[in-house]
Amino acid sequence: MTRGSGSVRPGFLTPREVAEALRVSDMTVYRLIKSGELRALRIGKSFRISEEDFDAYLADRFTEAG
Repeated sequence: MTRGSGSVRPGFLTPREVAEALRVSDMTVYRLIKSGELRALRIGKSFRISEEDFDAYLADRFTEAG
């Protein structure tokens, strides 16, 4: 999403959206956040994960079979 100044605002995902994308439980995502493996912002009592941080998490764990 672009703004008038030309800057790009990052997209954010909820822990549930991340869990659904990874096909794991919500609790697993909260554990990843607590352990520091997955970066997240805390807004009040809620967490949000930037799409950039989620992509980086996946890239760090990507392996090729064979």
